[in-house]
Amino acid sequence: MSVWLPTSPCTPQDCAGHDGHTVGLPRAVLRLTAAAALILFGILGAPPVRLLPAGPRHTVIRAWSAALVRAFGLPITVHGSAGGAGAGLVVANHVSWLDIPLVAAVLPSRMLAKSEIRAWPGLGRLAEQAGALFIERDRIRALPGTVATLTRALLAGDRVTVFPEGSTWCGRAQGPFRRAAFRSAIDARVPVQPVRLDYRLPGGDTAGAACFVGDDPLTASLWRIARARGVRAEVRLLPRIPPGRYAHRRDLAAAAQAAITSGDPASVPTPSSPLPGPSAQPDPPSATDRDSANRPSASVHHRVSSSPAAASSVRTPS
Repeated sequence: MSVWLPTSPCTPQDCAGHDGHTVGLPRAVLRLTAAAALILFGILGAPPVRLLPAGPRHTVIRAWSAALVRAFGLPITVHGSAGGAGAGLVVANHVSWLDIPLVAAVLPSRMLAKSEIRAWPGLGRLAEQAGALFIERDRIRALPGTVATLTRALLAGDRVTVFPEGSTWCGRAQGPFRRAAFRSAIDARVPVQPVRLDYRLPGGDTAGAACFVGDDPLTASLWRIARARGVRAEVRLLPRIPPGRYAHRRDLAAAAQAAITSGDPASVPTPSSPLPGPSAQPDPPSATDRDSANRPSASVHHRVSSSPAAASSVRTPS
C-alpha cells in the first residue's frame, strides 16, 4: 500500500455498531433479497436504459437508486435544490458504499470509484455499465491520467460525482478533501455541487450501522444494514460553486469542504482571487498535494467534540 493513500482512523469495531432496534431475521433476509433482485434488474436493464434520452434516463436511474436504498429499510430525506442540469462536479463526504446509490437517487451522474469495486459481485458489473470512472488509488502515477479523464467527461457534458476524502469515514468526523479532482472542474469550467450525506437514528444521532470503514467486509456491512431498524438517509444539497469563483484547486476544495462540514453555505470562504480565464496556466495535479492528509489521526475521538466518555461505548460511531 502506498504511503500517500488516503486513510481514516475509523474502524468497524469503534464506528460500525448499531445500538438501536433491529428487525427480525425474516425481514432482514427479505431486504437482502429485494436488494439483490434490484441489482440483477439493474444489470439486465442498464444497456437499454443507456439508449434513452438524458431526461428519461435520469428519471429511471433516480427511481432505481432510491428503490435500492429503500430496499434496505432507509427512507430518504432531501434538503435543498440541485440547481440547473448539465455538466458539473458533485463532491460529497464519504461514509458508506450506500453513498453511491444515495447520490444517484438525487443527482444521477458518473461515479469516480476505486478500482477494487470492479471485483464486487454484481455491484462491480453494474458500476461499469453505469459508466463509472475507476481510479487506482495505490498508484500515484495514475492520478494525472485520472484527472484528465475527469476533465474530458466534464467537457463532454457529463455530471461526475467524486468523494474527495479518498476513504470512508464514520460520519461523525470527516477527512480532509484531496484537491486533485477539483482541478478538472477548473479546467472544464463547470460548477461544483457540494453534497452532505448523513445517516441518522430517530433521535438524530449518527447511525453506525451504515458506516463502511476500515477492513469491514462487504458482506458484514450488508447484513448490518439489513438488520438495522430506524436508520434514515439524509441528502443536503448545498448551493453550487460557480465556475470562475476560485483560481486554485486548494481554494475550491476548501470552499466545498467548508460547506459540507458545516452544512451551511454561509461558511464558504471568500475566494482569494478569481480565475483569470481559459488561458491561465493550471497547477499540475499532485497526489499528495503537499499537505498532511496522508497521516491519519490517532483517533477521531481526539478530533470531534462528542458526548462524555461515560455515555459512549466501543460500538458507538467515533
